[in-house]
Amino acid sequence: MAGRLAGKVAIVSGGATGMGGASSRLFAAEGANVAIVDVNGTAAEETAALIRSEGGIAQAFVADVSDEAAVARAVEGANAAFGPVTVLFNHAGTLVVKPFLETTVEEWDWLHAVNVRSMFLMTKAVLPQMIAAGGGSIVCTSSISAVAGTPMEVLYDTTKGACHMFARAIAVEFRERNIRCNAVCPGFIRTPHGLREVDDLIRYGVDCSDAALAVQQGRIGEPEEVAKAALFLASDEASFVNGAQLFVDNGYTAA
Repeated sequence: MAGRLAGKVAIVSGGATGMGGASSRLFAAEGANVAIVDVNGTAAEETAALIRSEGGIAQAFVADVSDEAAVARAVEGANAAFGPVTVLFNHAGTLVVKPFLETTVEEWDWLHAVNVRSMFLMTKAVLPQMIAAGGGSIVCTSSISAVAGTPMEVLYDTTKGACHMFARAIAVEFRERNIRCNAVCPGFIRTPHGLREVDDLIRYGVDCSDAALAVQQGRIGEPEEVAKAALFLASDEASFVNGAQLFVDNGYTAA
C-alpha cells in the first residue's frame, strides 16, 4: 500500500530532533523524499542516516532558517536532490522564557527571526516551485501559546500568534493556486524544547508540575503524536482543510 506522502518531496525545517525529527521519519515512512533543514548539521545528518537505514529517502541540509541566503541554498539543494518541493513543514523554532520587563530588544528581534521570519523565508523560497508543480501543502508549527497566554512567555506567545495568522493568510492568498496552509498547535510535548520550557517556567514560579499538566492536558504529549497531526495536514487526506489550526493538546485549550 502506498504511503500517504508517496510521490511528494517534503522539506522539514527544524527536522533533526524532537517533533521535527519525528516528523521527518514519519514523512519518509509514508513515502516522501525528505529534505531535513536544520541549524544542527550533525543531528540532521544522523536523522537522515536513520531514515535511510529504515528504507526511506532523506538528505540533510544545514541552514539557519532566519537567514535568507542560507534558506535559498537549502531549498535549491532540496530541489536539485529530489525535484520540486510539494510539502513544506515550517517547524523550526525555539523559545525564550523570561519576565516581560527583563526581555531585551535583542531577544525580541532574535525570537521573531527564528520563529516567524523563518516561515516567511522558507515559504517564499518554496512557493514558486510548489505552484509550478501544480500545488502543495504547507504546515506551520504554532502552539497553544498562540491563544493561551502564559506568564513569562509574552515574547514566545507573540511569535506563535504571528504563526497562527501567517498560516491563515497564506491559505487565503494561495488557495486558488492549489496551495493549502495550516497550523499544527502542540501543547506541552516531551522534547528537549518542551522539557526546557517546563523547567524554565517552574524556575520563575509558574506551576508546570506533573500534577498541573495532568489537570491542563492529562499528560505530557509525545513528539510522534504531533508528527501524526502534521502528516494529516500535509497529506491529500486533508485536501479540504485549509487555513486551520489543529491543536494537539488533549483539551488544554478547550477547557
